[in-house]
Amino acid sequence: QVQLVESGGGLVQAGGSLRLSCAASGRTFSTNAMGWFRQAPGKERELVAAINWSGGRTNYADSVKGRFTISRDNAKNTVYLQMNSLKPEDTAVYYCAARPSGTHYLPSLRMSDYDYWGQGTQVTVSS
Repeated sequence: QVQLVESGGGLVQAGGSLRLSCAASGRTFSTNAMGWFRQAPGKERELVAAINWSGGRTNYADSVKGRFTISRDNAKNTVYLQMNSLKPEDTAVYYCAARPSGTHYLPSLRMSDYDYWGQGTQVTVSS
């Protein structure tokens, strides 16, 4: 079982940066692949970035490649999303998610592959 709590959201101007954090509790965090998703009003939830258990493999949505970076610190049970060059279309609620424990799990792009979810943190980018 993994509990996830996101933080770091807020209001930022276009071109600015934010870093989201996701603190996890549970004994298996270091073996969970993790992902960041987002959901804008009236739109479906979509993957932003994902990372495998060690941090050695990552995956990004095309819309954020080159601007966002996912990373993790297993000693701190935390996964991060560094967001640079933010655009108004990045405005959404951002959710942290975890796959089941297991080092064989890849950083999946599919929402259905994730078993555990946080409550989300709002990111608003003004133009």
